[in-house]
Amino acid sequence: MGKSHHVSQTPATQCLQKHGVAYTEHVYDYVDHGGASWGAESLGLSLHSVIKTLVMQNEKSEPLVVLMHGDCEVSTKQLARVIGTRHIEPCKPDVAQRHSGYLVGGTSPFGLRKPMPIYVERSVLGLERIFINGGRRGYLLGLAPGLLETLLKAQPVDCALAAP
Repeated sequence: MGKSHHVSQTPATQCLQKHGVAYTEHVYDYVDHGGASWGAESLGLSLHSVIKTLVMQNEKSEPLVVLMHGDCEVSTKQLARVIGTRHIEPCKPDVAQRHSGYLVGGTSPFGLRKPMPIYVERSVLGLERIFINGGRRGYLLGLAPGLLETLLKAQPVDCALAAP
C-alpha cells in the first residue's frame, strides 16, 4: 500500500495552491516503466481514475498534452482528426522533458514549463475524482476533474482506445 504524506512542493502544487485548489497527496514507490498501472496498484486506486499526462507533437513538432485514463491508450489518428492536424505522435522523452519541465514518469499538466494546448479524454470529466501526476515520480494528486477545464482550459476530445 502506498504512503500518504506531504511531499515538498513542485511547480504543479505551487500552481494549484496559487489558485486555491484543494487536492490530496498520494505517494508511492516509483518503478521504471511501471506507469499508471503501477501507481494505481500501489495506492489501491482504479486504473480508470488514474490519469496519464502525455506530451505529444504534431507534424510541425509543435507540442501538446493529452490527458488519458490509465487503462486506455490515445488513438493518435482520431486525435489528429479531431483537432485538425495531419499527424500526432508521442514526443521522445528528452523532448517531452524540455517542453514540460518534468521528468518523464513525473509529468503533471499543472505548472508546465511552457504553455501548450491541453486535450482531455471527454469521459475523464465524468469521473467523481481523478488522480493525476503531481510533478514528481511516485506522486499523484487527487482532485476534481472539472479543474482540468476550468484551470487548464483543457479541451474535451474523444480519442480513447481500450489498452491491449
